[in-house]
Amino acid sequence: MATTVASWRDSYKGMSSDNIKGLVLALSSSVFIGASFIVKKKGLKKAGASGVRAGSGGYSYLYEPLWWIGMITMIVGEIANFAAYAFAPAILVTPLGALSIIISAVLAHIILRERLHIFGVLGCALCVVGSITIVLHAPQEREIESVIEVWDLATEPAFLFYAALVIAAVFVLIFNFVPDYGQTHIMVYIGICSLVGSLSVMSVKAIGIALKLTLSGMNQLIYPQTWAFTMVVITCVLTQMNYLNKALDTFNTAVVSPIYYVMFTSLTILASVIMFKDWDRQSPTQIVTEMCGFVTILSGTFLLHKTKDMADGMFITRCLITGSAALPIRIPKHSDDDGFENEGIPLKRQDAMRSASH
Repeated sequence: MATTVASWRDSYKGMSSDNIKGLVLALSSSVFIGASFIVKKKGLKKAGASGVRAGSGGYSYLYEPLWWIGMITMIVGEIANFAAYAFAPAILVTPLGALSIIISAVLAHIILRERLHIFGVLGCALCVVGSITIVLHAPQEREIESVIEVWDLATEPAFLFYAALVIAAVFVLIFNFVPDYGQTHIMVYIGICSLVGSLSVMSVKAIGIALKLTLSGMNQLIYPQTWAFTMVVITCVLTQMNYLNKALDTFNTAVVSPIYYVMFTSLTILASVIMFKDWDRQSPTQIVTEMCGFVTILSGTFLLHKTKDMADGMFITRCLITGSAALPIRIPKHSDDDGFENEGIPLKRQDAMRSASH
């Protein structure tokens, strides 16, 4: 028994101090970001009641103080997240965004009256378990001594190919799919945010490393590569903010949050593995364990998503009676006690359900 314990201790070296700093920053970031989704949603509802909705191309939310409070909260969370990437690998920091889903779902249940069922609670628990699994088996941060090293990693053929695919996909979604399907298919807006987000995280990590090195006495601000990464971040963040606002205003918050998390995290981990070669420093067992943790998180977010399908008991009864697996794109909205509209669940094929019930 003692031999087994000693062997385990030898194989598990624990988290580095940088990884611990990144972990704390990532957790605090998730708290702020999770809360910001709800505050911004409230602001978007109030703005939509007196002007053109963001989902319809309006910008009246810019005059709503509540939306700005939510935006400031999100900025604080993003700053903490930004700092986390300077200390820990993306494969550790990004999955911890699952905590923001839990906070968002709970607050949506309390404040927005978007019902959270027992399976939603189970989904939250799975997200926590998966996050802990990833934290315990995350790779150590790669030692980088100059932003030039990051630039060299970003300009390798494999990552350039990935970036080209992402940019092409984003342009196709914006010009070919947004006009016709943006208001009815949640994956259009979320797809744009997630694809662009994977590139922004890589650039954020580069800037974070540059600032960390600068503060330690090695000035990285003199390199044009630092400012090139900065321009990429600004462009990507503005794009993400625009289409995330449209998604939040058009679809149910408790559906937007998990789907965005799943796509954004998956693409970010893929980008990080390609660019920073995180898995090159890990054993197959560690990689498989991390993937199991990630799948556990995905299962949790799936449960949180599917729980929202149970919000209307009559709707489920109709599904059971008709034997149909088809689900509507959006159920009708109804007003809450504040006089604002509660959003229905953005699912698929409402007309098919109606015809089947007749």
